[in-house]
Amino acid sequence: MPVDTIKVVKSLPPEEPYTTIAPYDLRVTYDKTTHLIFSSAIRYVDLGSENITAGKADHAENVLRVKALVKDFTEETNFSVITDDGKFYNFNVRYSEYPDALTINLSKERKSGNDNLSTATDGEVLFKELGSDAPALTHLVMETIYKRDKRFVRHIGAESFGIKVQLKGIYTLNGKLFFYLQFDNSTNIPFTIDFINFKVVDKKVGKRTVIQERTIEPLGEYMELKEIAGTSTEKNVYLLQQLTIPDDKVLVMEIFEKNGGRHQVLSIENEDLINARLVKDMYLKF
Repeated sequence: MPVDTIKVVKSLPPEEPYTTIAPYDLRVTYDKTTHLIFSSAIRYVDLGSENITAGKADHAENVLRVKALVKDFTEETNFSVITDDGKFYNFNVRYSEYPDALTINLSKERKSGNDNLSTATDGEVLFKELGSDAPALTHLVMETIYKRDKRFVRHIGAESFGIKVQLKGIYTLNGKLFFYLQFDNSTNIPFTIDFINFKVVDKKVGKRTVIQERTIEPLGEYMELKEIAGTSTEKNVYLLQQLTIPDDKVLVMEIFEKNGGRHQVLSIENEDLINARLVKDMYLKF
């Protein structure tokens, strides 16, 4: 008698339910730009329709500007954003002649159950040249250096025509260099700064040697110092990208006087750069 064939079917585990990401509700208009501030640099933006436009703000890695390209569009559209910290954002967008908010801070976590955007005034803008360092931290470091007014570099300076410039310290943090300088004017004539230039040059240049220079663009300064009044002293902190240089080269800092000839030149060698003080050794008061 034939034996019935028994077919065994392996049961599959139940599918895991997927999760959804609740979208933010956003209103945009034609005549004004809405700015969104994210917690990290923007890596990807995808728009749902041609009724809107979006793009990163110039030089600001975590700020997105959004605007309507079509006035009074009626159909809801959307766009998505991915940031460097791995977060995904989705926005449902409608047109409004008068949006409730034009500057929106997304750098803090959204509260549970709240699907709407809220305005904020404490968003941090991340500038490309500062990398992952928040501007507030960079400013705090420069402010601390300025207020502590410590001097541990004693051999770098320039003096002529009653103007004296001293490099009092070099500090380092997260791939950045902070140069702390003091300016003394012992004359009665103000010293007006036209511009300050940093460049890497050869130490020794022969008559037949081609001069090789590499300009270093400063990333910022603690304050906008334009003038050292007569018989006065001023200080400032200048921010540069971290660098080291070969032994046959030198970092030159040039301070040019506007409509004058009292230019000052400071020479900084590689040994001075690699001996920069760590900012973490200072007490930063937030």
